[in-house]
Amino acid sequence: MPEDAALDSSARAARAGSRMLAPLALAQFICSFAGSNMNVMINDISHDLDTTVQGVQVAITVFLLVMAALMIPGGKATDRFGRKRCFLVGLAVYGVGAVLSAVAPGLGVLILGNSILEGVGTALLIPPVYILTTLLFTDLTSRARAFGVIMAAGGIGAAAGPLIGGLITSAISWRAAFAFQALVIALIIFLSRAVDDPLPPAPGRHFDVKGSILSAGGLVLLVLGILAADNNLGLMLGLIAAGVLVLAWFLHWIRSEERAGREPLLSTSLFRERTSNLGLITQNAQWLLLMGTSFTVATYLQVVRGYDAIQTGVIFTAATLGLLASSLAAERLAERLAQRTLIMTGFALAVVGVGVLIALVAGTPSPWAFAPGLLLIGLGLGVMLTPSVNVVQSAFPEARQGEISGLSRSVSNLGSTFGTAIAGTILVADLTENAYAAAMATLALAALLGLLAAARLPRTSPTRPPTEAARKP
Repeated sequence: MPEDAALDSSARAARAGSRMLAPLALAQFICSFAGSNMNVMINDISHDLDTTVQGVQVAITVFLLVMAALMIPGGKATDRFGRKRCFLVGLAVYGVGAVLSAVAPGLGVLILGNSILEGVGTALLIPPVYILTTLLFTDLTSRARAFGVIMAAGGIGAAAGPLIGGLITSAISWRAAFAFQALVIALIIFLSRAVDDPLPPAPGRHFDVKGSILSAGGLVLLVLGILAADNNLGLMLGLIAAGVLVLAWFLHWIRSEERAGREPLLSTSLFRERTSNLGLITQNAQWLLLMGTSFTVATYLQVVRGYDAIQTGVIFTAATLGLLASSLAAERLAERLAQRTLIMTGFALAVVGVGVLIALVAGTPSPWAFAPGLLLIGLGLGVMLTPSVNVVQSAFPEARQGEISGLSRSVSNLGSTFGTAIAGTILVADLTENAYAAAMATLALAALLGLLAAARLPRTSPTRPPTEAARKP
């Protein structure tokens, strides 16, 4: 019967979509996991490799920084070399880095494997995740659902990283956590056979090498300045000023490239979309809060209170459960509430969660004092991660997805970097109750700024991406 045939066709399409979505979501999960699971290994790594808490913080921050600095070039590379090819190369580079980290004899090799190779691999594989999702899921309903699955996987990876990392570290060793990453990467490569690239690569397409160097250099200098805050004020200000100047040079360069009729690394027209700009600010603030909270609380628990990896990971279960619960409800919430409302609600819950976290931890030595605040932060993040991505990605047509995906992921990872660098620097400089409260208060301020940006989003989101013609002045 025709109806039965239609149902069979729909079921086959759903299964095919699931097969394509699984490796993409799993890739986002493992990259987010990598950004947070080391937080519970701080004591184990520092003792085993004869380094300090600050040394481990540098390794974590450099990983996040490499991702942020190379994400825009990574997004542009997909147009030239193909999205699936970049995805597979990124997975291979990441896998090599994970294996190297697992056998690292010292901090230098750990930074090479985890911070550099895993960071480069992530910058190559993450933009294709979002571009392929946009291209493979063409109707708004399926695309929103796919983005919801991917963002939930990313958020859960970041939130569950401490728990999974803590279990592995306590049961085997911190090195086994990197072996776990390598095994997951091998699984993703196997599952990626089901993923098709709808667009052919364009090998003759121009790639802006100078723009890539300037953008990466400026971001690196900014973060190095933040990391230098607890050592030398003059060096900190000098590095930050140098970073600002290099980024200003980058903006001048891409404008000159556009005026000359060449394709720059990043089109300035991406920043003329007000809704997208506000969405990027909310993404930055969300990941700053998530990764900053993860590093600050995990470091405080291990270094100040003396908890081991598994105890620290179990405490983070509250955040994981909160994020999982709200992520699973995100699709139903999106059908009833505007994206602006969801993002504002998420930030409000997170700010309250940080306040509860500071107040209860100061009032009692019980480890359960962390649970209510972490739960609220997890709930808030789960509510708003997907809407923020939809706001940004849906503001541009398919032809611009390579650019905006790279920019979006770079801004998010820059938020993760800032969260670990800023909050971590405040905490590591003192490692006391007061430093913990100051670091968390700084994260709450970032969440408030995100809330203000979300409040300026349009009350109703566009129902479809605008066309290029509609964007021309």
